[in-house]
Amino acid sequence: MKEFDIEKAISEDGKWETVSSEYLFRRPWLTVRHDSVRLPDGRINPEFYVLEYPDWINVIAITEDGRFVMEKQFRYGLGKTCYEIPAGVMEKGETPLEAAQRELAEETGFGGGEWKEWMVVSGNPSTTNNLTHSFLATGVKKIAGQHLDSTEDLSVCLLAADEVRQLLVSDKIRQALMAAPLWKYFALNSL
Repeated sequence: MKEFDIEKAISEDGKWETVSSEYLFRRPWLTVRHDSVRLPDGRINPEFYVLEYPDWINVIAITEDGRFVMEKQFRYGLGKTCYEIPAGVMEKGETPLEAAQRELAEETGFGGGEWKEWMVVSGNPSTTNNLTHSFLATGVKKIAGQHLDSTEDLSVCLLAADEVRQLLVSDKIRQALMAAPLWKYFALNSL
């Protein structure tokens, strides 16, 4: 058994070899790739599918008076209206921080404050190729109105820390990529 080494917690040990690859579907927000892969022991898996997405961002934004900038929006896949933190897609040429600041301003009209990268996670490293870059922005304030995309329909809510924690504890944050950074926040910042 190997010893634990935090520096090697994410590595390319046991990497699979791509034998062949073809694209089955290509759209700006989703690409489906069919690969045939060789495992390290030589076995071939001829039916492996990868969903390619651009990288995503999300933001835990906390106002100067300590309220969380949250959004409520209908999510067609679940058929439910849910609480979420501001999030979006990184545009070509943007850094994760630039994308996060842009999305927060566009979706909520909030900005400014102090920003730091909070965590980087994958929604499903087995079959997706993108990452979600999460940021913590503290001391944000209302700087403008919303500038929503033509397909966005959301409302902004300012919640107290105990209300956001109650959403998490009650299983009311359904987006795992948003629940993870919020759980980390509350694990490191007890009420």
